[in-house]
Amino acid sequence: MLDPSDFIVGCIVAGLLLIAMTLAGSFIERLPLSAAMLYLGAGVAIGPMGLGLIKLSALTNVVMLERLTEVAVLISLFTAGMKLELPLTNRRWRIPVQLATLSMLVTVGAVTALGVYGLGLSLGASVLLGAILAPTDPVLASDVQVGDPGDRDRLRFGLTGEGGLNDGTAFPFVMLGLGLLGLHDLGDGWRWWTVDVLWAVAGGLGLGYLMGTLVGRAIIYLRMRHREALGSNEFIALGLIALTYGLALLSLTYGFLAVFAAGLALRRVHEHKGGPAAAPLPALSAAHQEASGIHATSHMMNEVQRFNVQLESFVEVGIVLAVGVLLATVKFQAELLWFIPVLFLVIRPVAVYIGLLGAPVENTHRRMMAWFGIRGIGSLYYLLYAISHDIEPALAKRLLSITLAVIVASVIAHGISVTPLMTRYEARKAARRRPD
Repeated sequence: MLDPSDFIVGCIVAGLLLIAMTLAGSFIERLPLSAAMLYLGAGVAIGPMGLGLIKLSALTNVVMLERLTEVAVLISLFTAGMKLELPLTNRRWRIPVQLATLSMLVTVGAVTALGVYGLGLSLGASVLLGAILAPTDPVLASDVQVGDPGDRDRLRFGLTGEGGLNDGTAFPFVMLGLGLLGLHDLGDGWRWWTVDVLWAVAGGLGLGYLMGTLVGRAIIYLRMRHREALGSNEFIALGLIALTYGLALLSLTYGFLAVFAAGLALRRVHEHKGGPAAAPLPALSAAHQEASGIHATSHMMNEVQRFNVQLESFVEVGIVLAVGVLLATVKFQAELLWFIPVLFLVIRPVAVYIGLLGAPVENTHRRMMAWFGIRGIGSLYYLLYAISHDIEPALAKRLLSITLAVIVASVIAHGISVTPLMTRYEARKAARRRPD
C-alpha cells in the first residue's frame, strides 16, 4: 500500500509542476526538451535516488499503478479519437491502420526473437516483452500528434492514429504471452484466435463506434431539435469513456480500442451534423436555427476535447513522476546498452518501412515516423497488467527493468529531438506552400 505521506508529497509536487508548467509554458516550448523530461527528473529527485520523499514498488503497489496508467491511456485514446475527423474512406487511414497491424506484427516478432536469442528469455516471456514494447504512446507523443481536428498532415495523422489503435492491437499478444507462460487459456490456439483476436478486436471497435454514434446523435438531437442545454460538457466525455469501457470489458472485448472508436465516432457524428434537422422556431428561419444548433454543438465538442487534453496532461504528470520514483527499485543490466539502440534504430525503422508499403506516404514522413516510435505509459500499463496476472517475481523484475529503461530512453531521446525536428519539418512544409 502507498504510504499516506507519499500521497501528500506526490500531490504537492504534482501541483507545483502543473503551476510551473503553466507559468513557464511558452518558454519551455522553445527549449529542446519535453514536459515529460521535467516530470521524470522531478520523480527521480523526490524518489529514493534523490531526496527519498516517496517510495514506490511496481510489485507492491501494482494495483494502484495499474489503475492509474489504465485511466491515463483511456483518456488519451479517447482524445486521440476525437482529433481524427477524416472520413474512414479517406486514403490517409491506411497509414495508422498499417502501422498498428503490420508494423505491430514486425515489432512483436523482432523483439520476441531478440528476447529468445539475445536476452535468454523463454518464448512466452519474449512474446510478452514484444507486446509490452510494441505499442507507441498516445500520452507522451502529444507533440507529434494532431493538434486540432482540422489537421490533415499525414505525419501527425499517422502517428495519432497509430497511438490510438496499437494500444489495443497489442492486447492479443499480451494474452498470447501470458498463455505461453501458462497464465491464460489459449484453448490449443483456437480460443486465442477466435476470442482474443477476432472477437475482442472487432467487437471492441464496433461497440465503441456504436456508443460514440448513439451518444453523439443524442447530443445533436437535443441541441438542434429541442434547443436543450446539456449541462456540464465535460461529463459527456467522462461518461462516454466509462460507459464504453465498462461495456467492452463486460463483453470480453478490448476496452482500449472501444474507447478510441467512441471518441472517433463522436467526432464523426458531429462532422456529419449528426441527427435530424432542427425544428423551426417562430422567430428564426430554419437555416438560421440549424446553423445556430451546429455552432452550439461545435462549441461543445471543442470544450470536450479541450477538457480531455487538460485531463491527459494532469495524469501524465502523476505517471511520469511515478516512473522517476520507480527507477530506484530496479537493477539495469548491461544488455540494455545494445537492446535499446536496436529497438529504436533498427526494429522501429524496419517495422515502419515494412508496415507502410503501398501507403500514401512521402519519404520524409516515413523517416519521421520511423524515429518517433515513442514508448511510454501504454507499455507501463501492459507490464503492470502482466504483473497483476502473477508472472514469476524474477521475470517481473527483469521485464520491469527493461521496460523502464526503454521508457526513460524514449522520454530523453525523443524529448530532446522533438522540438528541433518538428520545427524543421513545419518550416519545410511552409516553404513548399510558399509561391516562388
